[in-house]
Amino acid sequence: MLEALQFEFMRNALMAGLMASLICGIMGTLVVVNRVVFLSGGIAHAAYGGIGLSFFMGWSFLAGTMGFALVAAFIMAAVTLKAKHRADTIIGVTWAVGMAVGIVLLDLTPGYHVDLMSYLFGSILTVPATDLLIMLAVGLMVFTVVGYFYKDFIAMAYDEEFAKARGVPVRGLYFLLIGILALSIVMIIQVVGLILVIAMLTIAPYMVEKYTKSMLAMMLWSGILNISFTLCGLWLAFRFNLTSGAAIILVAGTVFALDFVYQSVAAKKSRKMTQQSVMEKTKSHV
Repeated sequence: MLEALQFEFMRNALMAGLMASLICGIMGTLVVVNRVVFLSGGIAHAAYGGIGLSFFMGWSFLAGTMGFALVAAFIMAAVTLKAKHRADTIIGVTWAVGMAVGIVLLDLTPGYHVDLMSYLFGSILTVPATDLLIMLAVGLMVFTVVGYFYKDFIAMAYDEEFAKARGVPVRGLYFLLIGILALSIVMIIQVVGLILVIAMLTIAPYMVEKYTKSMLAMMLWSGILNISFTLCGLWLAFRFNLTSGAAIILVAGTVFALDFVYQSVAAKKSRKMTQQSVMEKTKSHV
């Protein structure tokens, strides 16, 4: 891996991966505890419309896609607040329409020759230095917003009624959460692509939730896990000439499977010990 760092594109890829990993640790935790995984998937796929619009208009990829993703995200957020029983339908429609708009605009873009697969499965090895600066700005914004509203996010995630009673502006905070989530998703799309972005957001937080006692610890350990997944995935991609985004998610998925097996075995042992303890107490009373 060290010899690969002599190339600028690998250094850029490493920086992009590290920033995306930390953001995923923070935003992924909020996604999991607020149960908005499906909404996150809707934002990711609707963002494809922003990709098409960016190329069609000749705009910067990140700027155009972020703008489009924000509009789509706020539409979905408004629907989930006003008509929760219809939220999944509206999210699905926005998801599909966003992707359709992106595909049509890409078809209409004259001289368009960009590989679509790079946006579906990630293009971390082609991240330019200018996009790294934008990613850094978004990352700093996410750190600042989450740090400032940390206690309010905790209250909203675990007891919405209690948060309202405390005077927390739950509605505004929810839109703020969805807004920074949309910006983060666009940033992560460059690393693992829009199809795999939900895995990057949810695998690590879901795993560490069982081992941590606070949301801050969950964010920190999720970030550390994501960094490990990214480094291992990039090494595998470089070593075996694999698609980097897919390699990162395969590493994460393998660790997730191992953790699932470990949890299952531990649960069986715990039940067995409990049954033995009950039997011994029963015998002692007889």
